Amino acid sequence: MGTSLTPEFWERFAVLLALGAGLTCVLAAWFDDFAVRLLRRRVHRTPPQAPTPRRPERHSHRVSVHS
Repeated sequence: MGTSLTPEFWERFAVLLALGAGLTCVLAAWFDDFAVRLLRRRVHRTPPQAPTPRRPERHSHRVSVHS
């Protein structure tokens, strides 16, 4: 027992297909923008800096190695 597809069916099918395609494009663009913003936020963060090492104090005279 076969049924014929009516013009009303094809009209609804076309509308739903167009809405689905449009929604897919909008969501893909939104997720892409969201991912780019997250990556930019990571890049702009400066890593925590370690304390700078201190240089040893310089003496005005040299210590003799021989006793």
